[in-house]
Amino acid sequence: MQSGGLWMLLAVAVALLGTGLPAFAVLMGVSVLFAAIGVAAGAIDFGLLTALPTRIVGLLETDLLQALPLYVFMGALLNRLPLADRLFRCGAALGGRSAAAPSLATLGLGALLAPMNGSVGAGVAMLSRSVAPKLESRGVPAAQSTALVCVSSTLGVVIPPSLVLILLGDAMMRAHTEATNVTKAVVRIINTQDIFRGALVPAGLFLALSLLVAWWTGRGSAARATGERPSAGEWMTAAIAALFVVGLLAGVAAGYFYAVEAAAMGGTALLLFGWASGGLRAGIFGHVLRDTMAVSGALFALFVAATTFTLVFRTFGTDQLLDTWVKLVPGGPTGAAITVLVVFALSAFVLDAFEIVFVIVPIVMPPVLTRAPDAIWISVLALLALQASFLVPPTGYAVMMARSQMRQKTALPPLVRALAPFIAAQFAVLALVVAVPKLAHIAQPKGHDAPSINTKIDEDEARRKFNDMLKIPAPE
Repeated sequence: MQSGGLWMLLAVAVALLGTGLPAFAVLMGVSVLFAAIGVAAGAIDFGLLTALPTRIVGLLETDLLQALPLYVFMGALLNRLPLADRLFRCGAALGGRSAAAPSLATLGLGALLAPMNGSVGAGVAMLSRSVAPKLESRGVPAAQSTALVCVSSTLGVVIPPSLVLILLGDAMMRAHTEATNVTKAVVRIINTQDIFRGALVPAGLFLALSLLVAWWTGRGSAARATGERPSAGEWMTAAIAALFVVGLLAGVAAGYFYAVEAAAMGGTALLLFGWASGGLRAGIFGHVLRDTMAVSGALFALFVAATTFTLVFRTFGTDQLLDTWVKLVPGGPTGAAITVLVVFALSAFVLDAFEIVFVIVPIVMPPVLTRAPDAIWISVLALLALQASFLVPPTGYAVMMARSQMRQKTALPPLVRALAPFIAAQFAVLALVVAVPKLAHIAQPKGHDAPSINTKIDEDEARRKFNDMLKIPAPE
């Protein structure tokens, strides 16, 4: 019955596509159904399922998850406040009369605010509401506007300290722990900060290439300046906001702030701005709180359902089957890395980023990390694969969201042509990181180099080292 977990994955995919139910409801329903079938068939020991409450409580006690509702709160505030509008207008004004100025301002806004927005969907909603009408009024074609909204909203996937990065960091830490328990390699278990630093250089490369593409494609367009100039107050607000966000992101990436602290500071700053600017009047703050509670509740429900799903998946022994299959993949670490990219790309047709992090990462990553022990490199590749999957039309999550929310509708063929150079830039960065794993370690401090797969110790040696650590030195 080791194949039981694979049938669970197939059932989830069919149920998600066929019913339209929320992912957490599908995951929980499939888990309960297959657990009952497994117990009835004698393939699952019911005693293993009694570990579920303890497992859920232990995971929910993780301090890092405190950042989740805070990031959702920031995203809800950004969707309701005029900050994005002011930043865009000031950014476009800096470009003067250049036809590429609106495109560059859109990407710059995405780089600033998308990491704080909570999710790709929230980023698309914010940019579609506040920036897309400005692009339309400046004469930017509909296809190009939609492509810019799609790309800008996905920058939060790879630019730290985004919510996707935080949750992936926690999931990868657990997967790396499981992998080292199998390989007995003497390595330091990665943490979220390692993944933040690992993503910096690839994210910077993609942002630079995207800005170059936006400038090249926008310089010959019919975009025009509107003639209106931001007021002195708007310039001041934009400058303070940009400096604050850059300082906050740099502080998290450099390790001066924890992700939870950064989320709390960002949420407080946005709240103060909303009260000072009057943007939270007329019951808007109540809507922000309701949005925060609804999205946070859905994410925690997804977390609990995914934990239940992975427990039932492993009780079938399907994780051992996957480990056997991964060992058969040729190409060593590079082959394992390409396997991750393929699995994530296929999963993105059915699941969004949070569902992939909660469901796919705990299942796939432990066996992969036994073959490719550089967990930071694999994590960065997973992020880049996620971002690329959001941009591939017609099923990319950002593409579908943008096409449904943009006021100025666009057909698929021109949108594909507008997205093509950005997708090419994304795949170029992805291929470069696959070929040069050191790119994920440039921003790491000394002593955090990629681990070696040959560094192992047996149980007796591990016990001896542990006892040596417990010895109390004799007083002089």
